[in-house]
Amino acid sequence: MLDIEFVRAQFPAFAEPSLQGQAFFENAGGSYACAPVIDRLTRFYRERKVQPYGPYQASRLGGEEMDEARRRMAALLGVATDELGFGPSTTQNTYVLAQAFRRMMQPGEAIVVTNQDHEANSGPWRRLAEDGIEIREWRMDPETGHLDPAALERLLDDKVRLVCFPHCSNVVGEINPVTEITALAHAAGAFVCVDGVSYAPHGFPDIGALGPDIYLFSSYKTYGPHQGIMVTRRALAETLPNQGHYFNGGTLYKRFTPAGPDHAQIAACAGMADYVDTLAAHHGVAAGGVHGLMRAHETRLLQPLLDWLAARNDLRLLGPRRAEARAPTVAVALARRGEDVAADLAPHGIMAGGGDFYAVRALQGMGVDADHGVLRLSFVHYTSEAEIGRLIETLERVL
Repeated sequence: MLDIEFVRAQFPAFAEPSLQGQAFFENAGGSYACAPVIDRLTRFYRERKVQPYGPYQASRLGGEEMDEARRRMAALLGVATDELGFGPSTTQNTYVLAQAFRRMMQPGEAIVVTNQDHEANSGPWRRLAEDGIEIREWRMDPETGHLDPAALERLLDDKVRLVCFPHCSNVVGEINPVTEITALAHAAGAFVCVDGVSYAPHGFPDIGALGPDIYLFSSYKTYGPHQGIMVTRRALAETLPNQGHYFNGGTLYKRFTPAGPDHAQIAACAGMADYVDTLAAHHGVAAGGVHGLMRAHETRLLQPLLDWLAARNDLRLLGPRRAEARAPTVAVALARRGEDVAADLAPHGIMAGGGDFYAVRALQGMGVDADHGVLRLSFVHYTSEAEIGRLIETLERVL
């Protein structure tokens, strides 16, 4: 069992006076930052805010912290250190990768995308149609939101060079079988790009074991600073044309980061590894076991919320009704606009979100008016059982 009091003690937000009485249910938009990240970011700005990798101490220490962040996060994710890169955001990272594929691919070749994705892992790839690249859409079931791997198989042939899909949708919530889908794509000779933004907050995945060629997520949703993290496996990274400065083309992680790195925020990302190590030590498990602790806690809290929502006839619950099959990112379509319902929850101390959440294609694919939007209730492992009870009670009152 996850020690929830110990967990919450690692997040300064829970001791912040201005946040007392507030229950945070818009974590899919960005999580609270853990103390090690805040400490590292503050230290860097106070002591090491100089150009890194120079011969003087402040510069040397700054560079060492940046290297530490890359090394420890890569180890946590099960990949080589130079296969992990940082960028301004996942959207920007995906755009840069799409430009690399634009140069590598030939007219008539194909990319598979889904209508379950956040626009960040859909729009940049779809734009390649302007260069003669065929875009094939793997569509989800309009009732359940499910992506059927059998439907993907029917789209695959020797023209497909890349398959893009989410580990977990930010409105459907279902956890897609990354290993199975990756195997199908690889068997057809295609590379795989996985958007992990909505999954990674619920336990850092072992990307090396999952097998995709690209995996992207946002550290500001995994208790860290505002950065995009991307893993590009060596075989693909060395094949794609360099998108950075020409003289950096020989360094794997610099090939797809044309923007100058944010030194302080990269260094602060080591705090995420500090946090995982702290949880592992406290609970007497290996670092890899923290993922299971997080998921078990979230699943236990999620099922009562799903049951309550599913029993109502005045809303539509999107995605699976079993907590084991999904992340605790729960979207509901209501007669009222999602933003309006979120606004009604706010005076009761429930911080939730409403809108389309840049998942316009996914909502449309399920017959939901994206302009009307949905109410989204999202939490992570630091959410308490008492907060779930309070959320249900408040929803009962507001709805």
